[in-house]
Amino acid sequence: MKYKLRVLLGALVVAIALIWALPHWAPAQAVHWVAPNNSGLTGVFAPNQSLSALSLIPVGAAPEHVACDSSQTLFTSLDGGQVLFRRAGDGNWSPLGNTRGRPLGLRSDGNGGLFIADAIKGLLRMDATGQVTTIADSIDGQALKFVDDLDIDDRGRIYFSDASQRFDYSQVALDFFEGSQTGRLLRFDPATQVVETMISDLFFANGVTLGPNDDYVLVNETGLGRVHRLWLKGERAGQQDLFIDELPGTPDNIRFDGVDTFWIAMPSLRASLDDIAPWPRLRALLSFLPIHLLEAAAEPASFIIGVNLQGEVTHNLQDQGHAFHYITGVTPCGDTLYLGSLRTDAIGVLPIP
Repeated sequence: MKYKLRVLLGALVVAIALIWALPHWAPAQAVHWVAPNNSGLTGVFAPNQSLSALSLIPVGAAPEHVACDSSQTLFTSLDGGQVLFRRAGDGNWSPLGNTRGRPLGLRSDGNGGLFIADAIKGLLRMDATGQVTTIADSIDGQALKFVDDLDIDDRGRIYFSDASQRFDYSQVALDFFEGSQTGRLLRFDPATQVVETMISDLFFANGVTLGPNDDYVLVNETGLGRVHRLWLKGERAGQQDLFIDELPGTPDNIRFDGVDTFWIAMPSLRASLDDIAPWPRLRALLSFLPIHLLEAAAEPASFIIGVNLQGEVTHNLQDQGHAFHYITGVTPCGDTLYLGSLRTDAIGVLPIP
């Protein structure tokens, strides 16, 4: 009897030791972080069915984002690296080229081509013939891990996000379970060919857009549900503040309409991530699970908002039925909003309200 008791006690000690030690070997070296206030879908974020009226344009697997040029030619990109375009007035999509990576954020180059934030290949340019050149794929001799979105100022400088220095595109969920906040806003200057860090320590740096007259640049911090502003001109040049925070969703891409509204896509709600923020050991243990199970922890939403120049919500568009869900990008083009999603095979289309 004493022998059996010793065996049981020994097994218990070993089990406790393993449970204690396992997080140190976990894929996600989880750290403690504090979730910002989250009031949920109330007030200006009250549930509604405004997105239930959108129509769909089938294009292929996971059109994460849509770009629009001055002639209202549309561009989108798919899993597998393919980039498509559709000219105004033409219902057909045609292939432009293939990055052989995972193109995410897209911006027109003004000549029928694109600047591309490719999560795998880095910062790219694809010309009107589909030829791809690499603009930047490293900083200070270190490879960029996860280039996500971009915008270009009137001097040709490219502001772009590096979502994580820890995990690549195939491991997105691990970055959220770890919470190490290694995302960055970077800037490439074509005059010097140098990439520099503008903002660091972001919890998954995501959408990027310049404000009116390039006075400031905004970058979405997906993990903490907020948007940062970095002033580029005037008396406040170099200063950083929060443009909008305490969002109930996870802000992905952001686009300025050129007048008075920033459109923000929120593919999921924050609640499930916030709930486990105080439990780094639990998050580390959970990170041993397959990636697809970790991704399932996100609560998908059909949710976009419009924000004015003062950081106030002016548009709240949702669909509680989630027919077109996990919206990752919203692009104004003419009088229309074009919506991208990583979990559909179509682009959503909606008149600007």
